[in-house]
Amino acid sequence: QVQLVESGGVLVQPGESLRLSCAASGFSFSNHWMNWVRQAPGKGLEWIGTSFNDKRGYTDSVEDRFIISRDNAKNTLYLQMDMVKPEDTGVYYCTKNRGDWDDAMDYWGKGTLVTVSP
Repeated sequence: QVQLVESGGVLVQPGESLRLSCAASGFSFSNHWMNWVRQAPGKGLEWIGTSFNDKRGYTDSVEDRFIISRDNAKNTLYLQMDMVKPEDTGVYYCTKNRGDWDDAMDYWGKGTLVTVSP
Protein backbone atom coordinates (compact mmCIF):
# COMPACT_ATOMS: atom_id res chain seq x y z
CA GLN A 1 0.00 0.00 0.00
CA VAL A 2 1.46 3.32 -1.12
CA GLN A 3 1.72 5.94 1.60
CA LEU A 4 3.06 9.48 1.44
CA VAL A 5 3.23 11.40 4.72
CA GLU A 6 4.29 15.03 4.74
CA SER A 7 5.62 16.87 7.78
CA GLY A 8 7.37 20.10 8.69
CA GLY A 9 4.69 22.66 8.00
CA VAL A 10 4.78 25.55 10.47
CA LEU A 11 4.12 29.25 10.89
CA VAL A 12 7.15 31.26 9.79
CA GLN A 13 7.93 34.89 9.10
CA PRO A 14 8.78 36.26 5.66
CA GLY A 15 12.43 35.74 4.80
CA GLU A 16 12.84 32.70 7.02
CA SER A 17 13.58 29.11 6.03
CA LEU A 18 11.98 25.75 6.65
CA ARG A 19 12.25 22.20 5.38
CA LEU A 20 9.38 19.89 4.55
CA SER A 21 9.72 16.13 4.51
CA CYS A 22 7.74 13.39 2.82
CA ALA A 23 8.10 9.83 4.08
CA ALA A 24 7.24 7.33 1.35
CA SER A 25 6.40 3.65 1.65
CA GLY A 26 4.78 0.83 -0.27
CA PHE A 27 6.64 1.30 -3.58
CA SER A 28 10.13 1.50 -5.01
CA PHE A 29 10.87 5.13 -4.11
CA SER A 30 14.18 5.40 -5.97
CA ASN A 31 12.53 4.36 -9.24
CA HIS A 32 9.88 7.07 -9.29
CA TRP A 33 9.60 10.72 -10.14
CA MET A 34 8.34 12.61 -7.09
CA ASN A 35 6.81 16.06 -6.87
CA TRP A 36 5.80 18.83 -4.52
CA VAL A 37 2.49 20.52 -5.23
CA ARG A 38 0.88 23.29 -3.20
CA GLN A 39 -2.51 24.91 -2.82
CA ALA A 40 -2.83 28.45 -1.55
CA PRO A 41 -6.00 29.39 0.36
CA GLY A 42 -8.87 29.79 -2.07
CA LYS A 43 -6.74 28.93 -5.10
CA GLY A 44 -6.03 25.94 -7.30
CA LEU A 45 -3.22 23.45 -7.21
CA GLU A 46 0.24 24.62 -8.24
CA TRP A 47 3.05 22.27 -9.20
CA ILE A 48 6.27 23.40 -7.50
CA GLY A 49 8.88 20.95 -8.68
CA THR A 50 9.92 17.42 -9.45
CA SER A 51 12.77 15.05 -8.65
CA PHE A 52 14.18 11.81 -9.99
CA ASN A 53 17.55 10.83 -8.59
CA ASP A 54 19.87 13.68 -9.75
CA LYS A 55 17.29 15.37 -11.98
CA ARG A 56 15.31 18.38 -10.75
CA GLY A 57 12.80 20.81 -12.19
CA TYR A 58 11.01 23.80 -10.65
CA THR A 59 8.33 26.30 -11.42
CA ASP A 60 9.68 29.80 -12.02
CA SER A 61 8.23 31.34 -8.86
CA VAL A 62 10.35 29.14 -6.54
CA GLU A 63 13.38 28.20 -8.64
CA ASP A 64 15.80 30.55 -6.87
CA ARG A 65 14.46 29.87 -3.36
CA PHE A 66 13.36 26.24 -3.04
CA ILE A 67 15.41 23.07 -3.40
CA ILE A 68 14.05 19.55 -3.73
CA SER A 69 16.22 16.72 -2.52
CA ARG A 70 15.74 13.07 -1.75
CA ASP A 71 17.31 10.36 0.33
CA ASN A 72 16.58 7.12 -1.49
CA ALA A 73 18.02 5.07 1.38
CA LYS A 74 15.43 6.61 3.72
CA ASN A 75 12.62 6.77 1.14
CA THR A 76 12.22 10.45 1.93
CA LEU A 77 11.65 13.50 -0.23
CA TYR A 78 12.51 16.98 1.04
CA LEU A 79 11.63 20.54 0.14
CA GLN A 80 14.02 23.18 1.44
CA MET A 81 12.25 26.53 1.40
CA ASP A 82 14.39 29.65 1.78
CA MET A 83 13.48 33.34 1.74
CA VAL A 84 9.81 32.46 2.07
CA LYS A 85 7.14 34.98 1.11
CA PRO A 86 3.52 35.39 2.23
CA GLU A 87 2.43 34.03 -1.15
CA ASP A 88 4.15 30.74 -0.26
CA THR A 89 1.38 30.13 2.27
CA GLY A 90 -0.60 26.99 1.55
CA VAL A 91 -0.93 23.27 1.94
CA TYR A 92 2.03 21.41 0.49
CA TYR A 93 1.53 17.96 -0.96
CA CYS A 94 4.03 15.27 -1.87
CA THR A 95 3.03 13.28 -4.94
CA LYS A 96 4.28 10.25 -6.82
CA ASN A 97 4.30 9.93 -10.61
CA ARG A 98 2.89 6.82 -12.17
CA GLY A 99 5.73 6.75 -14.69
CA ASP A 100 7.98 9.25 -16.40
CA TRP A 101 8.39 12.94 -15.50
CA ASP A 102 5.33 13.96 -17.50
CA ASP A 103 3.10 11.11 -16.44
CA ALA A 104 0.13 11.39 -14.11
CA MET A 105 0.50 11.81 -10.37
CA ASP A 106 -1.16 8.70 -9.04
CA TYR A 107 -0.68 9.09 -5.29
CA TRP A 108 -0.85 12.11 -3.02
CA GLY A 109 -0.13 12.67 0.64
CA LYS A 110 -2.58 14.49 2.91
CA GLY A 111 -0.48 17.63 2.94
CA THR A 112 1.22 19.86 5.49
CA LEU A 113 0.28 23.50 6.10
CA VAL A 114 2.83 26.27 5.69
CA THR A 115 1.87 29.74 6.86
CA VAL A 116 4.10 32.71 6.10
CA SER A 117 3.06 35.76 8.08
CA PRO A 118 4.76 38.61 9.94
